Amino acid sequence: MSKKKAFALRINEDMLKAIEKWASDEFRSTNGQIEWMLMQYLKEKNRAPKPKKNNESDT
Repeated sequence: MSKKKAFALRINEDMLKAIEKWASDEFRSTNGQIEWMLMQYLKEKNRAPKPKKNNESDT
């Protein structure tokens, strides 16, 4: 599993409310929804991170 890095995100209140509603509709956390949205956009733009090979370590 990949490492997670925490960071602060400033977001418009109305946009956050919309994301929270969408997350609830999809049975995800708000954080999970934002991660999912970002990954979808990265895939759409062919910029998604490449999966690591099984024999590579995280150290």
